Amino acid sequence: MAEQHSYACKDYPGMESCPFHVNTQSEEELWQQMELHARVAHGEDPGQWTDEDRKYLKTLIKSG
Repeated sequence: MAEQHSYACKDYPGMESCPFHVNTQSEEELWQQMELHARVAHGEDPGQWTDEDRKYLKTLIKSG
C-alpha cells in the first residue's frame, strides 16, 4: 500500500480557523496542493516562502 501524506492548514499558527485538509499519495503532490491552497485561500505567493518557511511546513506534514 502506498504511503499517505497529509496536511491540515489549521496546524499552522494563526490559521486555526482554516478548514483545509489534504491527503495525497506523494509528498510532491501534497506540496502542490498546499501551494495552490495558500494562493487561492490566503492570497500568499509560495514563491516568496523562505527555506525556513518550507522547513517549518514540512514539520506539519504527516506521513504514514
